[in-house]
Amino acid sequence: MEKTYNHQKYEEDVYKLWEKSGAFTPKKDPKKKPYTIVLPPPNASGKMHTGNVLMIAIEDILIRWKRMQGYSALWIPGTDHAGFETQITFERRLKEQGKSRFDFDRATLYKKIWVFVQENKHLIEDQIRSMGASVDWTRNKFTLDPDVLETVVNTFKKMFEDRLVYRADYMVNYCPTCGTTFADLEVNHKERKDPLYYMKYGPFVLATVRPETKFGDTAVAVHPNDKRYKKYIGKEIEVDGLLGKFKLKVIADKFVDPEFGTGVVKVTPAHDKNDYEAGKRHHLEVKPVIGLDGKLNQKAGRFAGLTINEARKKVVEDLKKKGLLEKIDENYVHTVAVCYKGGHDIEPTILPNWFVKVGPLKEPAHEVVKKGKVKIYPKWQEVKYHRWMESMNDWPISRQVVWGIRIPAWYSTSENLNLQITFLNKDKVTKSGNLADLLKEYSLDEIRGGLQTLIAPADAKFSISDKNPGKDYLQETDTFDTWFSSGQWPLVTLGYPNSSDFKYFYPADVLETAWEILRLWVSRMIMFGLYLTGKPPFKDVYLHGIVRAMDGRKMSKSLGNVINPEEYQEEFGTDALRMGLISGTANGHDFNFPRDKVIAYRNFANKIWNIARFINLMFEKYSEETGINVPFLPDKKNKTQKLLKKEDKQILDDLNETTKKVDNSLEKYRFADAAEAIYHFMWDRLASDYLEKTKNREDKEISLSVLRHVYFNSLKLLHPFMPFITEVIWQELKDLRKRPDQLLISTPWPVINSKD
Repeated sequence: MEKTYNHQKYEEDVYKLWEKSGAFTPKKDPKKKPYTIVLPPPNASGKMHTGNVLMIAIEDILIRWKRMQGYSALWIPGTDHAGFETQITFERRLKEQGKSRFDFDRATLYKKIWVFVQENKHLIEDQIRSMGASVDWTRNKFTLDPDVLETVVNTFKKMFEDRLVYRADYMVNYCPTCGTTFADLEVNHKERKDPLYYMKYGPFVLATVRPETKFGDTAVAVHPNDKRYKKYIGKEIEVDGLLGKFKLKVIADKFVDPEFGTGVVKVTPAHDKNDYEAGKRHHLEVKPVIGLDGKLNQKAGRFAGLTINEARKKVVEDLKKKGLLEKIDENYVHTVAVCYKGGHDIEPTILPNWFVKVGPLKEPAHEVVKKGKVKIYPKWQEVKYHRWMESMNDWPISRQVVWGIRIPAWYSTSENLNLQITFLNKDKVTKSGNLADLLKEYSLDEIRGGLQTLIAPADAKFSISDKNPGKDYLQETDTFDTWFSSGQWPLVTLGYPNSSDFKYFYPADVLETAWEILRLWVSRMIMFGLYLTGKPPFKDVYLHGIVRAMDGRKMSKSLGNVINPEEYQEEFGTDALRMGLISGTANGHDFNFPRDKVIAYRNFANKIWNIARFINLMFEKYSEETGINVPFLPDKKNKTQKLLKKEDKQILDDLNETTKKVDNSLEKYRFADAAEAIYHFMWDRLASDYLEKTKNREDKEISLSVLRHVYFNSLKLLHPFMPFITEVIWQELKDLRKRPDQLLISTPWPVINSKD
């Protein structure tokens, strides 16, 4: 053995050895119990971050442990197309080339993103390999594989037939910058200081941060118990709207905060969620004045075509000129909704959207957790699930992006001449407008060939089909929310509904992921699993904490505190990084990146390497001096057991106790406890205590026999946590084992008095 362990020399070759051996690919053996994990699919066009590394480490521990325990252990890898996140990444590349998505028709843009993803998908797969993940690459999945597409589309068709899908105008969270809608959970809220404008509205003065939406106002509102304004409730007031005078009704509604501003608010049902709900209660007209491009439309008169910020500035100038602006509070602090991807302001918008009716789906999904059929670890995270299931509203599942699984809805152009179309004509010039008008100048084939977006009104006639129903049809350009497809991940990875894999390995045993997507992803997988199979897709859910920067803040490129896992792998080794993250986590709580622990486990790797070198030298010396081999424990022929000394029996008992503790901790998903147990046993009991005592023992036959037994079983216990170095040592010491050709990854897990 070399003097020191050089992780860079061994890791890649060891992984190839495992993969070549077939150890990652389990057999469907009726005599064995299956144990299944599906890897939460990382973004196919990105790179792994430290949270991904922690996820890989935890799941690899579980799968290696169960594999060694004799289970038919399957860990399915895969990558996610990641919808708009990937498209935004690709659009940055286009921007560098002086281009944008608007330069391409939908089909061409999709093909370009496909090529981009295929060029980059191997990067994440290589990273998964570099982390030592013992996944079954023969079952590798991508969320745009043909069989996945078929399953997702069939699910949608079934839900439509079961009346669980509907299409309607709805108030959605729309990001004009990203060009797509977001579910409530995908919207972040941040505090911001903005001007609060006090405008004169007839007999009132009211406060707003959005004077530019006044062209969509259809009422003013006061609190029903506000004595200041009781005489106005139910009456009409006349307002100067910059485009002429108009009348608005005064309504009373409890959503109004009497303490905000003057206690009077303007109601704009098309561009505010509270106003939208109030509008439904009071049967108010809905007047959208901001388009999907983030600019004011023709209802805004001379302000049409201005962006929201431009319009706000211009409206404020005109209000001042007309004496309709009483004052401005420049230090008003409020909460603003922004998209979780880019942090852009969300524009609440009325838009035709596809929705899943969650009521019939969420109740069974809630019950399986209540009844313990699906257990959530750590237990204290469970309350988040219950709160979400109780408050979950219908789910908007359509996204206005190209990259993703296209919704299988088709519109007859002869029956839907009012479709709003944007396309590139044969001269690559963008044309937009009503289909009926466009068809006067362009053929349907030209429109179809250059199609970019299609927006159908809520009352449009459509057909649901995975194939084009006829010559005059255009397909919906919206794609499914990625959570709709990834919500079926346990099903599609196992070949639902008829594959032998699905019949043997479903449901999975555990779903391991970060707590932050408990609601976004975990709840929806449970809903789909129950809806399609009658069984939840997994038995346990383990939620790990978020790895934060060393300063305790969330990692961010703008803050300059992002930790690149590859740098730590390069410097300290993958085993040290994995073990440091595992021992640094506190059972599901967020934690700062534990750099000191990574260094400590690099030192631990050196320690166990030195133990191996010492054992190797001791055995070589004994063989040279005696010419005989050290017997294996237990050995009934020479009755080695009866010759054991007190310290021998104690270390064997401690090994058994450590094995129990590791097993019990892993059963409860207490990974840090399991890691600490094996670490302290090997360093404190084996290296610092027992090994020192063997140096001066006269009965080397006994002490070395015990030492080898304890060390080899310690390697087995440590292997799921630090797979590379343990496998390397296992091979380096192969001449000391009964079965020299056996890989550590394939050896049985330690049991009390087990044979080597």
